[in-house]
Amino acid sequence: MTEFSISPSSAQAVDEFIGRLERRETRIGIIGLGYVGIPLALRFHEVGFPIIGFDIDDERITTLNAGESPIKHISAEDIAAMSAGGFRATTDFSRITEVDAIIICVPTPLSRHREPDLSFIVETMKAITPHLRPGQMLSLESTTWPGTTEEVLRPFIEGRGLQIGEDFFLVYSPEREDPGNPNFSTHSIPKVVGGSTPGCRKVGEHLYAAAVDQVVPVSSTQAAELTKLLENIHRAVNIGLVNEMKIIGDRMGIDIFEVIDAAATKPFGFTAYYPGPGLGGHCIPIDPFYLTWKAREYGLSTHFIELAGEINREMPEWVATKIAEALNDRRKSLKGSRILALGIAYKRDVDDTRESPSVLVMEILRARGAVVEYSDPYAPSFPKMREHNFALNSVELTPDNLASFDAVVLLTDHSEFDYDAILEHADLIIDTRGKYRAAHPKVVKA
Repeated sequence: MTEFSISPSSAQAVDEFIGRLERRETRIGIIGLGYVGIPLALRFHEVGFPIIGFDIDDERITTLNAGESPIKHISAEDIAAMSAGGFRATTDFSRITEVDAIIICVPTPLSRHREPDLSFIVETMKAITPHLRPGQMLSLESTTWPGTTEEVLRPFIEGRGLQIGEDFFLVYSPEREDPGNPNFSTHSIPKVVGGSTPGCRKVGEHLYAAAVDQVVPVSSTQAAELTKLLENIHRAVNIGLVNEMKIIGDRMGIDIFEVIDAAATKPFGFTAYYPGPGLGGHCIPIDPFYLTWKAREYGLSTHFIELAGEINREMPEWVATKIAEALNDRRKSLKGSRILALGIAYKRDVDDTRESPSVLVMEILRARGAVVEYSDPYAPSFPKMREHNFALNSVELTPDNLASFDAVVLLTDHSEFDYDAILEHADLIIDTRGKYRAAHPKVVKA
């Protein structure tokens, strides 16, 4: 553990909190029971802490309390075991007074004007503030702009009459979940922790050290907030680069996937990123614009970040154009053609459709007059989405179904797809993921 200079009055409160942690007497409340909150609850339960889960979704609360999983890659057996061990989920935020550590894992989307939307965080703070008490700690895990913890959360707590670092501890520790990744789990991903005061940070370190293998302390909540943004902007910029390289390679008749694989043999100075139909998920398409928005407050323009975002946002349109060209080469019009989208999740082998570029491709195709359907083993029915509405169910990939479409577009390369059968029975395949590397008359790379 890192040592800090902590005032005597704060030191006693810190020691008391850490003592309860070490004795596993700390009850943890997790707000937001989704792709971040549920794995976190499972891990804290696994190491012996009592957990209360909070959410505003009645259906999700019912599912969890029945011992079932609302997320495909999280097993129902794990949820049932946690429920049998005393876990309960609730929409009653007055029960916040029962917990010692509060962890907020709510969404932070963009508004229609691509500006930060902190409404979920603000509404959460409004709901819990009347029930905060001395001796608690609060950790925000939602991705946001540097300064959110101090400028948005802190006033709520101090307005309650609580003193940060003395009788209440405030922490920012960004989530780093990678849903569906079999190589990493909540406990094996290092946890960055920043506190409003040295005492807050020490409490945060001890809390997370009880559940994860490595804690990485930083000097402030702002540094922790910017760390998360840098991680995701790094990915967004590099994905934007390979997406642009894909377009260049396509124009030159060069397979970008072959080029990336060759470049990746260099043992230093290169990290392989692969192109696709755009960016998806809650983090990578959104987080860069949190920093872009905040940078304007300092009179700065984030040209590099915005250029990468522009390239990535244009990819669904580019894919749709490739589909139209491929149909045209077969003397078919996009208008009236039946198109099957393979995969509407934003990444392989998960059921998360947030910000999925697959859905954007579907919207563009539908707007141009195509008849669009989809197949996704992780989404039997098209999910409720804020900005997209397709009254569709997933199509079974039988030989007859595949043959009935004018084009099949591979948008999400799920492991469960039978790619040999798709190649055999589909008339035309538009491959945005580089799954079909060998040249084939049925396959158009996009």
